[in-house]
Amino acid sequence: MKMFTGNPLEGSWTDEDGNMNLKISRDGQMTVTIPASGEGKDTEVPMTYTMNKESKTISIQQDDAQIQKIAEKSDGQYTTETLKNAVQSIGTTFEYSIDDGTLTLTEREYGEQMMFNKN
Repeated sequence: MKMFTGNPLEGSWTDEDGNMNLKISRDGQMTVTIPASGEGKDTEVPMTYTMNKESKTISIQQDDAQIQKIAEKSDGQYTTETLKNAVQSIGTTFEYSIDDGTLTLTEREYGEQMMFNKN
């Protein structure tokens, strides 16, 4: 029997719209994978998060220094600006819920929802 004492968000999640994938680790680290456009490679952007299980919220932060490094290594595929724009929608505080393998992140201010399926 599995006890739910750990992080319920831990694991790999695929965006229903195909805009990004999330890999959430238990140590406050996560990776947002932006699918390649055209011939390029998928790009992984490390981010950090804090989570409150009681209020069911997750706050996700981008690391501008990491984003700049990734842009510099992308051989012109991305600029710092395009990467920041790509992860901007996930870099905020959400209320979360998990139902039948679907993670729903609801943006707290405007109520926009992002849906992810467990991989």
